[in-house]
Amino acid sequence: MLRAVCAEADVRPAPNRFFHSMSTAFEAPDLTRRPPRSPRVRLGGYVLLPRILDKARASLAGRLGEYRYNGQGMDRHFFHFVGLNHESLAHEVSNGGGDGELLAWIQANAKHPRLPWEIAAWSGYHSCRTPDSDHETLTEFADSVRRFSAAREDINTWFDLLDLDDYCTFGGKA
Repeated sequence: MLRAVCAEADVRPAPNRFFHSMSTAFEAPDLTRRPPRSPRVRLGGYVLLPRILDKARASLAGRLGEYRYNGQGMDRHFFHFVGLNHESLAHEVSNGGGDGELLAWIQANAKHPRLPWEIAAWSGYHSCRTPDSDHETLTEFADSVRRFSAAREDINTWFDLLDLDDYCTFGGKA
């Protein structure tokens, strides 16, 4: 079902939909028609980063849908880890660079430059991060999973929940 939704995406040119760089031109994702990349997808070893870039591009193109690009939620962990804010990244994204160019910009401008082992440890932690053990957070997580399915016992991490939310939001069945 998700592929059918993606296949039906409108690909006609419209203002602010295309970003250009010296070597490529690409269309900003339309997050009203498909989800951003999974939080598990990595760029430069960072989980979340490709998803954040998708949301930044969609925000600039006016196609963010119900997603948020504001440096909060799950995204805040990335911005805090590297020492950047979402506004400065959005400004750089507006220049039209590809993922590799944006990664190089992040590495050059991060207030907290990270070594590969730090990035791997941080990404590994977030890939497996479960809800905190306080009652309120556990209840919120369980309620969020139940919105999609009362029977799913395999949704244990925040990334599991984001992937399930993305899939169900665009027509998938839990």
